[in-house]
Amino acid sequence: MPRSIRPDAVLVQAVIAGALSFAHLHDLAAAAGQSGWKAWAYPISVDLLLVASWRRLRSDGPSRLAWCWFLIALVASLGANVATAGLLDLDDVPAWLRILVAAWPALAFMGGTLLAHSPTAEDRVPVPPAPAATEAAPEIPEPAASDPALEPELAEIPAADETPALPAADPPPPVPAALVDHARKVADDYHARTGSPIDTDTLRARLGVPPQLADAIAAQLA
Repeated sequence: MPRSIRPDAVLVQAVIAGALSFAHLHDLAAAAGQSGWKAWAYPISVDLLLVASWRRLRSDGPSRLAWCWFLIALVASLGANVATAGLLDLDDVPAWLRILVAAWPALAFMGGTLLAHSPTAEDRVPVPPAPAATEAAPEIPEPAASDPALEPELAEIPAADETPALPAADPPPPVPAALVDHARKVADDYHARTGSPIDTDTLRARLGVPPQLADAIAAQLA
């Protein structure tokens, strides 16, 4: 048996409010120079943008895009209702209002396109969090069983204490005292002219001696 249709006070109130708002928007559009079918299209455009933005808020949650276009459509609807309440002379509509009414189709088209084609919460694919990197515990090798056959070979390997010592470095060559005195004069002259002590390479170039002898002279001048 079909369900009986019962009048709902909220539904009746919504129909009456929508009809009044529709008529106010039509009157304002007609007064602003939009005659014929264009005046009837304006209230449909405003109400559709209002419903689309509200539906986006209900389905996707609060977002700046949906709130922005919801407020724009609400201001347009409320502005038309207030303007046709006797506060505006519909026979002499100001130029700025004519400009706003003429620009509304492009604004509503942009808002509807953004609301329809921007990604929603259902379209966004959740990205699972990356698993925390776990460090594997290092495996401790088990001590190998001693093999009797390898014991003679292991015995031949010298222990750490039996490692042969490295040969000692060659002792520095002897330096004549006269050469040391001459090198000291060269170093003092270089320090007086530059303000910094002479380096080994410069000393070797000034004296014309081999590197080892220059290092020995520099050690005595230090």
